[in-house]
Amino acid sequence: MKFTLVRFIMVGLVNTMVGLSVMYLLLHGLGLSYWMSTFLGNSVGACVSFFLNRRFTFRSDVSVLNGLLRFVLVILICYFISYTMGENLVQWLLVNNDTITSRVKTDLAVLISTFLYTMLNYLSQKLIVFHKRGTIL
Repeated sequence: MKFTLVRFIMVGLVNTMVGLSVMYLLLHGLGLSYWMSTFLGNSVGACVSFFLNRRFTFRSDVSVLNGLLRFVLVILICYFISYTMGENLVQWLLVNNDTITSRVKTDLAVLISTFLYTMLNYLSQKLIVFHKRGTIL
């Protein structure tokens, strides 16, 4: 299981491009809210992520049903933790900054949250979803 982090990052680049594209399309193209846009964008990216990570990253033989149930639970927890932290961090850091528009603040929150989500998601998938006995990070 060498280089799982490298493979995870490669898969993450693909699903992040897909997810962020959907997020920004929904946020700016359709005018949906931060939470709706990030949730739906992450959902689309998660579908790509599950199948690529199961076979390519972790080369797991976990059943699709069993893995998918754990995967959904993990990504939901990672999503709410990461996107809440990112939004709160940007609000806290830029609370008195009126020169940066709310749109830019929201875009920054999305990017910071995506980074947090990626790190937390990798660890959770490695240790919980696609875990193989006797392996560590």
